[in-house]
Amino acid sequence: DFAKKGGTWKDMPVAGGGGDAANVTLKARIVAGDPPTASQIKGPTIQEYDDEGVVAPYHIHEVATAENWDSLLSSQVANHMKCDGFTKYCAAPVNIHRIDWFWANKKVLDAHGLKMPTSWDEFNAAASKLQSAGIIPFAHGGQPWQDATVFEAVILGIGGNEFYQKAIVELNQHALSGPTMIKVFDQMRKLQGFTDKGMPGRDWNVATGMVMSGKAAFQIMGDWAKGEFSNAGLKPGIDFYCLPTPSNHGYLYNVDSFIFYG
Repeated sequence: DFAKKGGTWKDMPVAGGGGDAANVTLKARIVAGDPPTASQIKGPTIQEYDDEGVVAPYHIHEVATAENWDSLLSSQVANHMKCDGFTKYCAAPVNIHRIDWFWANKKVLDAHGLKMPTSWDEFNAAASKLQSAGIIPFAHGGQPWQDATVFEAVILGIGGNEFYQKAIVELNQHALSGPTMIKVFDQMRKLQGFTDKGMPGRDWNVATGMVMSGKAAFQIMGDWAKGEFSNAGLKPGIDFYCLPTPSNHGYLYNVDSFIFYG
C-alpha cells in the first residue's frame, strides 16, 4: 500500500547492537534539522523524544483508534507506545522480544556431563566445572546494553518480579541498597569471573559465535540470537540449547516500534 500510494522506502542502517549508535545518529539528524520520517526505537525513549517536541502530530493515533489497538495490545505494551500522558499513540509496535535467555552449546555440556541450569547455584557449579576444564563458561560482550541485559536477568532471577519492579522501575532506595541487591551484585561478580579477557567491548554476535563454536558454553542474550544459530545451520536440541535464565517465573521483554517525525 505504501508503494502504491507513491511512497519510497529508504533504509539507513546504523551498525551496533542495542541501539546506542543508532540513537546518537538519530539525535544528530534531529539537531541538524534533518530527522528521518520514521525510526525504529523502543521503551521509554519513545516518550523522551516526544517530550522534546520532535515527534510528529499523532496521526498514528488515528490509525490505532480505527484498528482498536487498545483491545489488541496488552496495556503494558500499549502504554509504551503512547505519549501525551499515555493518552495518544505516537509509535507503532512491530514485534516483541524476550530478553532473558540462556544459550548454550549442547555438545560442550554433554561432554562434561552437564544439563541446562535452572538456578543460579546450578549455573555457578556448572561454570566452575567448565572453567576447570579449560572452557570459557560465559561468553559476554562488555558493552553497556549487554551488561544491562545480564544485570536485569540476574535481578529478576534472584529477587523476583516484585523486587524487579521496585528496584528497576520504581527506583526504590530500600530495594536498591538492600540485602537482595547485594546478592545480585555477588552473582554479577561470579559471572564476570566466568568470562574471558577479551570480553570488554565485544559485540553480542561475536559472543554468540563463541558458544556456537564451542569455545564458550553459555551466553545470556535475547531471542534475536537464534538467527545466528539458524544461519549457521545449527539445530535446537541437537547443537544448542535455549532456555530462560533462572527468573522466578517472570520474564523480561522489549518491544521494537517505529516513531514518526514532523
